[in-house]
Amino acid sequence: MSGPAARRPASAPHPAAPGSRPGHGTDTEAGDDTGTGTGSRSSRAETGGATGADPEADVAARLEEALTQVRAPDLVLAVSRAGRRTVATGGTADPRLPRTSLSYELGSLSKTFTVLLLAELAREGALGLDDRLAAHLPGLELPHPDSRAITLRHLATHTSGLPRVPRDLIPGALLRPYTNGYAGYDRERLLRAFARTRTRHAPGSHWHYSNLGLALLGPALEGAVGSDYATLLTERVLRPLGLARTTIGPAPAGSPAATAAIGHRPDGRTPLPPTDMAAFTSAGAIRATPGDLLRYAEALLSPDAPSTPAPLRDALRDVQVPQLRRGLGHRHTHTLTWYLHPASGGPILFHAGATFGHQSFLGFHPATATAVIGTATRHDRTCALINTCYTLLHSLTTPT
Repeated sequence: MSGPAARRPASAPHPAAPGSRPGHGTDTEAGDDTGTGTGSRSSRAETGGATGADPEADVAARLEEALTQVRAPDLVLAVSRAGRRTVATGGTADPRLPRTSLSYELGSLSKTFTVLLLAELAREGALGLDDRLAAHLPGLELPHPDSRAITLRHLATHTSGLPRVPRDLIPGALLRPYTNGYAGYDRERLLRAFARTRTRHAPGSHWHYSNLGLALLGPALEGAVGSDYATLLTERVLRPLGLARTTIGPAPAGSPAATAAIGHRPDGRTPLPPTDMAAFTSAGAIRATPGDLLRYAEALLSPDAPSTPAPLRDALRDVQVPQLRRGLGHRHTHTLTWYLHPASGGPILFHAGATFGHQSFLGFHPATATAVIGTATRHDRTCALINTCYTLLHSLTTPT
């Protein structure tokens, strides 16, 4: 994702022409799960007896309309408003299993989890946001002065000056289009690439989206604490938030999140193997069910929940604080990890992600306790998931 425009993400695909597809369904419920949302062939809306004037019925209708804007084999869209969830499922394929039970690749939405971990460790005192990256990568020689000046905050806010990906990654990725362009790129190679990479600009002076920067944040957190990234994220973020069906990479066999959604090539018919992010794990390897994405969004909307440990409560607030503004008139605002756009009553915060065969979106509006999440098993500009979710969130937070 290359940065948002004034009203929607700049990399958001343009809406596809509406079309009917098999497997639509909408459910509204309160509680911890996403609802049944199995995707029957007949369109349905279950709103607990709501009438046309009921806000829940309005949300269900908006979700049903949003389903027609997105073309993907498997699709889940969901809204949480003050803890009340409405979930819609659809897609061009006949579902193997309830789509809400599947685990989807989040791509760059994973970055928000990594930066939340960074903020939690900073609150605990294990590191500082303005620590030099090099301090947590002992033994790595950095010949370029600007590389030595990069801080953890620079990595989180995409102001490190590092390129989007290392130069030596590109040839291999071009040889494996729509598959595993990152596979085989290990930690040692990542660190060597960083050591020889010149920054595009002085750290902290400009914004430039960098997967390389977020990939380096993982080893930096490991170096600061002395534990591996997966353990840190699981013990300090996923488990405290109750995200039992969120994993780093493929879920182990037999785990609650073991049933993975299958990604597809842009044609929407050809299945793809699971994405292997290798050394870019902290930049894009997380998988989650729609229910866990809703729970994550609700934690961001209600950081002071009694069940959340104190350092994590503070971190959930910290990642929502504006850090920089950029663009013409400084209209683009960024927090430590989220894109922030103005909206009625207060800002919308959001992030999107994609792998070779999946797309994802999570956005929330604290002023109205509203969140929208979306997952789709196709990555193509005509899929339109990101733009559809963003537009839906804006419509739900705009007074009529």
